[in-house]
Amino acid sequence: MDLVIGSLDLGARVDEALAVQAVAFGLGPDEVAVRRQIVQRHMQFPGARALGALAGGRLVGFVYGMPNSRTHWWSTVVEPYLRARGTDFWLDDAFVITELHVHPEHQNRGIGRRLITAITDSAAQPRSILSAIDTDSPARGLYHSLGYADLARRVHFPSAPRPYAVMGAPLPLLRP
Repeated sequence: MDLVIGSLDLGARVDEALAVQAVAFGLGPDEVAVRRQIVQRHMQFPGARALGALAGGRLVGFVYGMPNSRTHWWSTVVEPYLRARGTDFWLDDAFVITELHVHPEHQNRGIGRRLITAITDSAAQPRSILSAIDTDSPARGLYHSLGYADLARRVHFPSAPRPYAVMGAPLPLLRP
């Protein structure tokens, strides 16, 4: 497979990225419309950056993230769960993986691993945090294999039907 991983102008390619996310995550048109606004707002945050995986010129996966701030909406939701477990210090000086998605036709080929390690390798922060649906999924298996550990589980985001786990890993991430 002719796969290229590199910097992605997510603002310019937001519709392509959200099409990948919609298929990978099972999103409907209304959810995609909401996420378009969220992605565009996130990309304005200082230090926000994105990487894409292109196969034959087609976007098949992407990751984006930014230095975390306790004032960001995500942090305000997860902070009480982390504080209850004594792990809220992870919110400070961390690079948050906001989204990581690979089109299902291209999963299980190491693309997600390459995307997340590439974006975190260039992070100035000493650790990375993220949230994932709180099930034993291939995504959580990937995160565990990279050194992410559960910081809090059964985290409920407003309007999300399923609970999430918040995970953290020291940087650089583990390699196989």
